[in-house]
Amino acid sequence: MTHKTTSAENKVHSATNFLEHVQRLIPLIAGAADPAERDHQLPENLLDALHQNSLFRLLLPKPFGGYELDPASFCKIIEAVAKIDASTSWCLCQANGCAMAAAFVPDQVAAEIWDANKKAILAWGPGKGEAVRRGNHYQLTGSWSFVSGGRHATWLGGHATLREENGDPLCDDNGQIMIRTFLFPSAEATMTKDWDVIGLLGTGSDKFSVTDIIVPAAHMLARDQDSARHYQAPLYLFPAASLYASGFAGTALGIARTMLDSFKELVLEKTPRLEQQPLHENAVIQTEVGQSEARLNAARTFLLSELEDIWSAVTASQSVTVTQRMRIRLASTHAIHEARAVADVVYDAAGASAIFAGSPFQRRFRDIHTVAQQIQGRKSHFQTVGSFLLGHPPDLTMS
Repeated sequence: MTHKTTSAENKVHSATNFLEHVQRLIPLIAGAADPAERDHQLPENLLDALHQNSLFRLLLPKPFGGYELDPASFCKIIEAVAKIDASTSWCLCQANGCAMAAAFVPDQVAAEIWDANKKAILAWGPGKGEAVRRGNHYQLTGSWSFVSGGRHATWLGGHATLREENGDPLCDDNGQIMIRTFLFPSAEATMTKDWDVIGLLGTGSDKFSVTDIIVPAAHMLARDQDSARHYQAPLYLFPAASLYASGFAGTALGIARTMLDSFKELVLEKTPRLEQQPLHENAVIQTEVGQSEARLNAARTFLLSELEDIWSAVTASQSVTVTQRMRIRLASTHAIHEARAVADVVYDAAGASAIFAGSPFQRRFRDIHTVAQQIQGRKSHFQTVGSFLLGHPPDLTMS
Protein backbone atom coordinates (compact mmCIF):
# COMPACT_ATOMS: atom_id res chain seq x y z
CA MET A 1 0.00 0.00 0.00
CA THR A 2 1.24 3.51 -0.77
CA HIS A 3 1.06 5.55 2.39
CA LYS A 4 -0.47 8.96 2.17
CA THR A 5 1.44 12.08 3.15
CA THR A 6 0.14 13.65 6.31
CA SER A 7 0.60 17.06 7.84
CA ALA A 8 2.88 15.45 10.41
CA GLU A 9 5.28 14.41 7.65
CA ASN A 10 5.63 18.03 6.54
CA LYS A 11 6.70 19.24 9.97
CA VAL A 12 10.26 19.47 11.24
CA HIS A 13 10.82 16.25 13.13
CA SER A 14 13.59 17.17 15.54
CA ALA A 15 14.09 16.68 19.23
CA THR A 16 14.60 20.44 19.54
CA ASN A 17 11.00 21.19 18.63
CA PHE A 18 9.64 18.78 21.21
CA LEU A 19 12.08 19.91 23.87
CA GLU A 20 10.80 23.43 23.32
CA HIS A 21 7.25 22.14 23.76
CA VAL A 22 8.27 20.53 27.06
CA GLN A 23 9.84 23.78 28.26
CA ARG A 24 6.62 25.64 27.60
CA LEU A 25 4.67 22.97 29.48
CA ILE A 26 6.83 23.07 32.63
CA PRO A 27 4.29 25.02 34.75
CA LEU A 28 1.44 22.74 33.68
CA ILE A 29 3.35 19.48 34.22
CA ALA A 30 4.67 20.66 37.59
CA GLY A 31 1.22 21.82 38.67
CA ALA A 32 -0.29 18.47 37.73
CA ALA A 33 2.18 16.40 39.78
CA ASP A 34 0.28 16.59 43.07
CA PRO A 35 -3.17 15.85 41.57
CA ALA A 36 -1.68 12.99 39.53
CA GLU A 37 -0.15 11.42 42.62
CA ARG A 38 -3.36 11.88 44.61
CA ASP A 39 -5.70 10.55 41.92
CA HIS A 40 -3.34 7.94 40.44
CA GLN A 41 -3.80 9.35 36.94
CA LEU A 42 -2.74 12.31 34.84
CA PRO A 43 -5.25 15.21 34.92
CA GLU A 44 -7.32 15.90 31.81
CA ASN A 45 -5.86 19.37 31.25
CA LEU A 46 -2.36 17.91 31.20
CA LEU A 47 -3.38 15.11 28.85
CA ASP A 48 -4.94 17.67 26.51
CA ALA A 49 -1.72 19.68 26.42
CA LEU A 50 0.42 16.59 25.82
CA HIS A 51 -1.83 15.64 22.91
CA GLN A 52 -1.81 19.17 21.49
CA ASN A 53 1.98 19.05 21.42
CA SER A 54 2.02 15.55 19.86
CA LEU A 55 4.04 14.10 22.73
CA PHE A 56 2.14 10.80 22.55
CA ARG A 57 3.12 10.40 18.86
CA LEU A 58 6.91 10.50 18.98
CA LEU A 59 7.38 6.85 17.93
CA LEU A 60 4.20 6.49 15.87
CA PRO A 61 4.68 5.87 12.11
CA LYS A 62 4.43 9.02 10.02
CA PRO A 63 1.51 7.89 7.84
CA PHE A 64 -0.71 7.82 10.93
CA GLY A 65 0.29 11.23 12.27
CA GLY A 66 3.51 10.26 14.02
CA TYR A 67 7.11 11.45 13.96
CA GLU A 68 9.34 8.35 14.05
CA LEU A 69 11.95 10.01 16.24
CA ASP A 70 15.28 8.28 16.62
CA PRO A 71 15.99 6.57 19.99
CA ALA A 72 18.43 9.21 21.29
CA SER A 73 16.04 12.07 20.57
CA PHE A 74 13.21 10.15 22.20
CA CYS A 75 15.33 9.53 25.29
CA LYS A 76 16.17 13.23 25.61
CA ILE A 77 12.50 14.22 25.50
CA ILE A 78 11.49 11.61 28.08
CA GLU A 79 14.37 12.80 30.28
CA ALA A 80 13.28 16.44 29.94
CA VAL A 81 9.75 15.59 31.11
CA ALA A 82 11.11 13.49 34.00
CA LYS A 83 13.01 16.52 35.29
CA ILE A 84 9.58 17.99 36.00
CA ASP A 85 7.49 14.91 36.87
CA ALA A 86 8.39 11.24 36.67
CA SER A 87 4.85 9.86 36.30
CA THR A 88 4.18 12.03 33.26
CA SER A 89 7.50 10.96 31.75
CA TRP A 90 6.74 7.30 32.42
CA CYS A 91 3.29 7.48 30.84
CA LEU A 92 4.69 9.15 27.74
CA CYS A 93 7.44 6.57 27.37
CA GLN A 94 5.03 3.67 27.81
CA ALA A 95 2.42 5.03 25.39
CA ASN A 96 5.00 5.86 22.73
CA GLY A 97 6.49 2.38 22.97
CA CYS A 98 3.03 0.89 22.53
CA ALA A 99 2.42 3.14 19.51
CA MET A 100 5.18 1.31 17.65
CA ALA A 101 2.59 -1.46 17.27
CA ALA A 102 1.09 0.60 14.43
CA ALA A 103 3.90 -0.68 12.21
CA PHE A 104 2.86 -4.29 12.87
CA VAL A 105 -0.85 -4.18 12.07
CA PRO A 106 -2.61 -3.64 8.72
CA ASP A 107 -2.80 -0.01 7.65
CA GLN A 108 -6.55 0.13 8.08
CA VAL A 109 -6.25 -1.00 11.70
CA ALA A 110 -3.54 1.55 12.47
CA ALA A 111 -5.67 4.24 10.85
CA GLU A 112 -8.72 3.14 12.85
CA ILE A 113 -6.81 3.51 16.11
CA TRP A 114 -4.53 6.52 15.57
CA ASP A 115 -5.78 8.39 12.51
CA ALA A 116 -9.44 8.44 13.49
CA ASN A 117 -8.70 9.80 16.97
CA LYS A 118 -5.92 12.34 17.45
CA LYS A 119 -6.02 11.61 21.20
CA ALA A 120 -5.56 7.88 20.77
CA ILE A 121 -3.41 6.08 23.34
CA LEU A 122 -2.64 2.37 23.42
CA ALA A 123 -1.66 0.74 26.72
CA TRP A 124 -0.75 -2.79 27.75
CA GLY A 125 1.06 -4.76 30.40
CA PRO A 126 2.18 -8.28 31.30
CA GLY A 127 -0.35 -10.99 32.03
CA LYS A 128 -2.02 -14.10 30.70
CA GLY A 129 -4.74 -14.52 28.13
CA GLU A 130 -6.20 -17.10 25.79
CA ALA A 131 -7.65 -16.41 22.36
CA VAL A 132 -9.84 -19.05 20.70
CA ARG A 133 -10.25 -18.82 16.96
CA ARG A 134 -13.78 -18.08 15.77
CA GLY A 135 -13.56 -17.84 11.98
CA ASN A 136 -12.00 -14.43 11.16
CA HIS A 137 -12.16 -13.40 14.81
CA TYR A 138 -10.83 -14.52 18.16
CA GLN A 139 -12.64 -14.91 21.47
CA LEU A 140 -10.32 -13.35 24.04
CA THR A 141 -10.23 -13.85 27.80
CA GLY A 142 -7.45 -12.72 30.11
CA SER A 143 -6.05 -10.40 32.74
CA TRP A 144 -3.08 -8.04 32.48
CA SER A 145 -1.37 -5.84 35.08
CA PHE A 146 1.11 -2.94 35.36
CA VAL A 147 -0.83 -1.14 32.62
CA SER A 148 0.75 2.30 32.88
CA GLY A 149 -1.59 4.98 31.57
CA GLY A 150 -4.44 2.52 31.33
CA ARG A 151 -6.89 4.97 32.87
CA HIS A 152 -6.50 7.41 29.99
CA ALA A 153 -5.94 4.84 27.22
CA THR A 154 -8.44 4.63 24.36
CA TRP A 155 -7.23 1.18 23.26
CA LEU A 156 -5.70 -1.71 25.20
CA GLY A 157 -3.51 -4.62 24.23
CA GLY A 158 -3.63 -8.11 25.67
CA HIS A 159 -1.01 -10.79 25.03
CA ALA A 160 -2.55 -14.23 24.66
CA THR A 161 -1.85 -17.78 23.57
CA LEU A 162 -3.79 -18.89 20.50
CA ARG A 163 -6.13 -21.87 20.37
CA GLU A 164 -8.12 -23.61 17.67
CA GLU A 165 -11.90 -23.64 17.90
CA ASN A 166 -11.71 -27.08 19.53
CA GLY A 167 -9.37 -25.77 22.21
CA ASP A 168 -6.13 -27.23 20.85
CA PRO A 169 -3.10 -24.90 20.88
CA LEU A 170 -2.33 -23.08 17.65
CA CYS A 171 1.31 -23.71 16.76
CA ASP A 172 3.71 -22.16 14.27
CA ASP A 173 5.76 -24.05 11.68
CA ASN A 174 8.30 -24.95 14.36
CA GLY A 175 5.68 -26.48 16.62
CA GLN A 176 5.78 -23.60 19.10
CA ILE A 177 2.52 -22.42 20.65
CA MET A 178 1.73 -19.02 19.16
CA ILE A 179 1.40 -15.93 21.35
CA ARG A 180 -0.01 -12.75 19.89
CA THR A 181 -1.13 -9.32 21.08
CA PHE A 182 -4.77 -8.34 20.56
CA LEU A 183 -5.88 -4.71 20.33
CA PHE A 184 -9.37 -3.65 21.40
CA PRO A 185 -11.16 -0.50 22.65
CA SER A 186 -10.56 0.20 26.33
CA ALA A 187 -14.33 0.36 26.91
CA GLU A 188 -14.46 -3.42 26.44
CA ALA A 189 -12.23 -4.08 29.46
CA THR A 190 -12.88 -4.05 33.18
CA MET A 191 -10.30 -1.99 35.09
CA THR A 192 -9.25 -2.93 38.61
CA LYS A 193 -7.59 -0.13 40.57
CA ASP A 194 -4.76 -1.95 42.34
CA TRP A 195 -1.87 0.52 41.91
CA ASP A 196 -1.15 0.83 45.65
CA VAL A 197 2.59 1.53 45.55
CA ILE A 198 5.18 4.00 46.86
CA GLY A 199 6.27 5.68 43.63
CA LEU A 200 5.15 6.62 40.12
CA LEU A 201 1.68 6.85 41.60
CA GLY A 202 0.47 9.14 38.84
CA THR A 203 0.94 6.43 36.21
CA GLY A 204 -2.13 4.55 37.50
CA SER A 205 -0.55 1.27 36.41
CA ASP A 206 -3.61 -0.80 37.22
CA LYS A 207 -4.89 -4.19 36.10
CA PHE A 208 -7.55 -4.89 33.48
CA SER A 209 -9.38 -7.98 32.33
CA VAL A 210 -11.70 -9.13 29.55
CA THR A 211 -13.98 -12.15 29.30
CA ASP A 212 -14.99 -13.68 25.97
CA ILE A 213 -14.75 -10.47 23.96
CA ILE A 214 -14.63 -10.87 20.18
CA VAL A 215 -11.60 -9.34 18.45
CA PRO A 216 -11.08 -9.28 14.66
CA ALA A 217 -8.05 -11.27 13.51
CA ALA A 218 -6.76 -8.10 11.83
CA HIS A 219 -6.37 -6.58 15.31
CA MET A 220 -3.85 -9.26 16.22
CA LEU A 221 -0.15 -8.60 15.92
CA ALA A 222 3.16 -10.37 16.35
CA ARG A 223 5.42 -7.80 17.94
CA ASP A 224 9.03 -7.35 16.86
CA GLN A 225 8.89 -9.98 14.12
CA ASP A 226 10.35 -8.82 10.81
CA SER A 227 7.90 -10.91 8.81
CA ALA A 228 4.97 -9.27 10.61
CA ARG A 229 6.00 -5.68 9.92
CA HIS A 230 3.51 -3.85 7.68
CA TYR A 231 5.25 -0.48 7.67
CA GLN A 232 8.94 -0.29 6.84
CA ALA A 233 11.18 2.31 8.50
CA PRO A 234 14.45 2.08 10.47
CA LEU A 235 12.81 2.78 13.84
CA TYR A 236 10.70 -0.37 13.62
CA LEU A 237 13.75 -2.57 13.14
CA PHE A 238 14.38 -2.01 16.85
CA PRO A 239 12.51 -4.25 19.30
CA ALA A 240 10.14 -2.28 21.48
CA ALA A 241 12.17 -3.42 24.50
CA SER A 242 15.10 -1.31 23.32
CA LEU A 243 12.97 1.84 23.22
CA TYR A 244 11.37 1.05 26.58
CA ALA A 245 14.77 0.42 28.16
CA SER A 246 16.42 3.58 26.86
CA GLY A 247 13.30 5.69 27.40
CA PHE A 248 12.85 4.62 31.02
CA ALA A 249 16.57 5.18 31.52
CA GLY A 250 15.85 8.74 30.39
CA THR A 251 13.18 8.92 33.10
CA ALA A 252 15.73 7.89 35.73
CA LEU A 253 18.31 10.37 34.46
CA GLY A 254 15.78 13.21 34.53
CA ILE A 255 14.71 12.44 38.11
CA ALA A 256 18.30 12.30 39.33
CA ARG A 257 19.26 15.50 37.50
CA THR A 258 16.56 17.55 39.24
CA MET A 259 17.44 16.01 42.61
CA LEU A 260 21.11 16.87 42.16
CA ASP A 261 20.44 20.40 40.92
CA SER A 262 17.98 21.01 43.78
CA PHE A 263 20.56 19.73 46.24
CA LYS A 264 23.18 22.16 44.93
CA GLU A 265 20.72 24.99 45.54
CA LEU A 266 19.97 23.69 49.03
CA VAL A 267 23.59 23.46 50.18
CA LEU A 268 24.25 27.07 49.22
CA GLU A 269 21.80 28.25 51.87
CA LYS A 270 21.74 25.49 54.48
CA THR A 271 23.73 25.20 57.68
CA PRO A 272 22.83 22.00 59.54
CA ARG A 273 21.41 22.37 63.01
CA LEU A 274 24.06 22.48 65.79
CA GLU A 275 26.80 23.06 63.22
CA GLN A 276 28.68 26.24 62.34
CA GLN A 277 29.85 25.36 58.86
CA PRO A 278 27.50 25.87 55.88
CA LEU A 279 26.99 22.75 53.83
CA HIS A 280 28.64 24.23 50.75
CA GLU A 281 31.90 24.56 52.71
CA ASN A 282 31.83 20.92 53.83
CA ALA A 283 34.55 18.92 52.06
CA VAL A 284 32.49 15.72 52.11
CA ILE A 285 29.55 17.48 50.46
CA GLN A 286 31.82 19.05 47.87
CA THR A 287 33.25 15.65 47.03
CA GLU A 288 29.83 14.05 46.78
CA VAL A 289 28.60 16.79 44.46
CA GLY A 290 31.62 16.35 42.20
CA GLN A 291 31.35 12.58 42.14
CA SER A 292 27.62 12.70 41.53
CA GLU A 293 28.02 15.06 38.60
CA ALA A 294 30.65 12.76 37.11
CA ARG A 295 28.51 9.64 37.55
CA LEU A 296 25.34 11.15 36.17
CA ASN A 297 26.97 12.86 33.19
CA ALA A 298 29.02 9.78 32.35
CA ALA A 299 25.98 7.50 32.42
CA ARG A 300 23.97 9.91 30.27
CA THR A 301 26.78 10.35 27.75
CA PHE A 302 27.33 6.60 27.52
CA LEU A 303 23.63 5.97 26.85
CA LEU A 304 23.14 8.74 24.30
CA SER A 305 26.38 8.00 22.44
CA GLU A 306 25.42 4.33 22.16
CA LEU A 307 21.95 5.21 20.88
CA GLU A 308 23.30 7.70 18.35
CA ASP A 309 26.03 5.37 17.11
CA ILE A 310 23.66 2.42 16.78
CA TRP A 311 21.00 4.53 15.03
CA SER A 312 23.55 5.64 12.45
CA ALA A 313 24.60 2.04 11.83
CA VAL A 314 21.03 0.75 11.63
CA THR A 315 19.90 3.38 9.14
CA ALA A 316 22.86 2.40 6.96
CA SER A 317 22.51 -1.38 7.24
CA GLN A 318 18.71 -1.63 7.64
CA SER A 319 19.17 -4.22 10.37
CA VAL A 320 19.70 -4.41 14.13
CA THR A 321 22.27 -6.88 15.39
CA VAL A 322 22.24 -8.83 18.63
CA THR A 323 25.35 -6.95 19.72
CA GLN A 324 23.59 -3.62 19.21
CA ARG A 325 20.61 -4.79 21.25
CA MET A 326 22.94 -5.83 24.06
CA ARG A 327 24.72 -2.47 23.94
CA ILE A 328 21.40 -0.66 24.40
CA ARG A 329 20.44 -2.94 27.26
CA LEU A 330 23.78 -2.39 29.02
CA ALA A 331 23.80 1.39 28.64
CA SER A 332 20.16 1.68 29.71
CA THR A 333 20.52 -0.50 32.80
CA HIS A 334 23.73 1.29 33.75
CA ALA A 335 22.02 4.68 33.44
CA ILE A 336 19.12 3.60 35.67
CA HIS A 337 21.40 2.34 38.42
CA GLU A 338 23.80 5.26 38.28
CA ALA A 339 20.86 7.66 38.47
CA ARG A 340 19.49 5.84 41.49
CA ALA A 341 22.91 5.93 43.15
CA VAL A 342 23.12 9.69 42.67
CA ALA A 343 19.60 10.11 44.04
CA ASP A 344 20.55 8.10 47.14
CA VAL A 345 23.59 10.27 47.77
CA VAL A 346 21.53 13.43 47.42
CA TYR A 347 18.67 12.24 49.62
CA ASP A 348 21.05 11.18 52.37
CA ALA A 349 23.12 14.37 52.24
CA ALA A 350 20.04 16.62 52.25
CA GLY A 351 19.17 15.42 55.74
CA ALA A 352 15.79 16.28 57.19
CA SER A 353 15.19 18.77 54.39
CA ALA A 354 14.49 15.80 52.10
CA ILE A 355 11.62 14.30 54.05
CA PHE A 356 9.04 17.08 53.75
CA ALA A 357 6.19 16.64 51.28
CA GLY A 358 6.90 19.98 49.64
CA SER A 359 10.60 19.31 49.09
CA PRO A 360 11.97 18.52 45.62
CA PHE A 361 13.41 15.28 46.98
CA GLN A 362 10.88 12.98 48.64
CA ARG A 363 8.60 12.17 45.68
CA ARG A 364 11.52 11.87 43.31
CA PHE A 365 13.29 9.56 45.77
CA ARG A 366 10.24 7.28 45.79
CA ASP A 367 9.84 7.55 42.02
CA ILE A 368 13.41 6.67 41.12
CA HIS A 369 13.40 3.66 43.41
CA THR A 370 10.21 2.52 41.71
CA VAL A 371 11.87 2.95 38.31
CA ALA A 372 14.87 0.88 39.41
CA GLN A 373 12.68 -1.88 40.85
CA GLN A 374 10.70 -2.53 37.67
CA ILE A 375 11.67 -4.86 34.86
CA GLN A 376 13.87 -2.43 32.90
CA GLY A 377 16.02 -1.84 35.97
CA ARG A 378 16.79 -5.43 36.88
CA LYS A 379 20.40 -6.00 37.86
CA SER A 380 20.19 -9.35 36.09
CA HIS A 381 20.50 -7.42 32.82
CA PHE A 382 24.19 -6.91 33.62
CA GLN A 383 24.57 -10.68 33.86
CA THR A 384 22.71 -11.15 30.57
CA VAL A 385 25.05 -8.80 28.76
CA GLY A 386 28.14 -10.15 30.52
CA SER A 387 27.22 -13.69 29.56
CA PHE A 388 26.86 -12.65 25.93
CA LEU A 389 30.18 -10.79 25.97
CA LEU A 390 31.86 -13.96 27.25
CA GLY A 391 30.61 -15.97 24.31
CA HIS A 392 27.47 -17.60 25.68
CA PRO A 393 24.28 -17.75 23.58
CA PRO A 394 22.33 -14.48 23.86
CA ASP A 395 19.25 -14.21 26.04
CA LEU A 396 17.04 -11.81 24.09
CA THR A 397 14.00 -12.14 26.33
CA MET A 398 14.31 -8.54 27.49
CA SER A 399 16.61 -7.13 24.82
